[in-house]
Amino acid sequence: MRHMEIKTNKRWIGVITASGILLGALVLAVGIFSPAIQANGPAHFQVFDRDSVVYGRTYGDWEAAWNQWADSIPTGNHPLFDNGDISVGQTGPVWFLGGKFCALYTNCATTGVVRSGNVPAGTALFVDVFNTEDSVLEDPGKQINDLRAASESFLDPATVSMEVDGQPIYDLKSKFRVQSPAFVFTLPDDNFFTAVGEGPFKGGSYFPAVDDGVYVMLAPLPPGHHTIHFQGAITTPFTFALDVTYHLNVQH
Repeated sequence: MRHMEIKTNKRWIGVITASGILLGALVLAVGIFSPAIQANGPAHFQVFDRDSVVYGRTYGDWEAAWNQWADSIPTGNHPLFDNGDISVGQTGPVWFLGGKFCALYTNCATTGVVRSGNVPAGTALFVDVFNTEDSVLEDPGKQINDLRAASESFLDPATVSMEVDGQPIYDLKSKFRVQSPAFVFTLPDDNFFTAVGEGPFKGGSYFPAVDDGVYVMLAPLPPGHHTIHFQGAITTPFTFALDVTYHLNVQH
């Protein structure tokens, strides 16, 4: 990722306990943010609001970048297939986390997924809780609006939840659902589309693609051990469930 500064005019959301104290402000890196509190109590970690511009990109831009990252990694070394370390393909001030791929249109439960790894200090985390994408590769001839409509219909019935260090992020779907702009993506020959049964597709670059999903941008966590846990499920047009836990060591 390109290394960019945080814009200073957007909000963060504090995820909190029940002690009833409201925080006034937070200085984070080069950005100063006014609070947007979800419940009562002091924040134990910070979540960038969906309307934030973070390191020069909107949530939708980061959503596109997440897909480009996930699409570009060969399956044999892919962290979302649990074939590679969580650091694979990660660069810059934001790292990407996500669920686990499984065969397309099958009753699939990727539950009990547990990962661990080290994260550099000062690194924000962009977490894909639950998403769907569509592209001209999968649906030749479709226009961007058609691709977007297909993604929307898939995500509409989804249920999602997320916790950081045991503290929930409330109203997750209503506050953190976002659509990407149309983007180009590049596949290796050993790509996840083929691995999950959408192919076989050859490596190469493709456009357009769009994504609709629930994504959360966590501000850099303090050094030490942290746990991120998220779940998602749909029952139509097929059954799919995920339950993923990350145990992270944020380095000093």
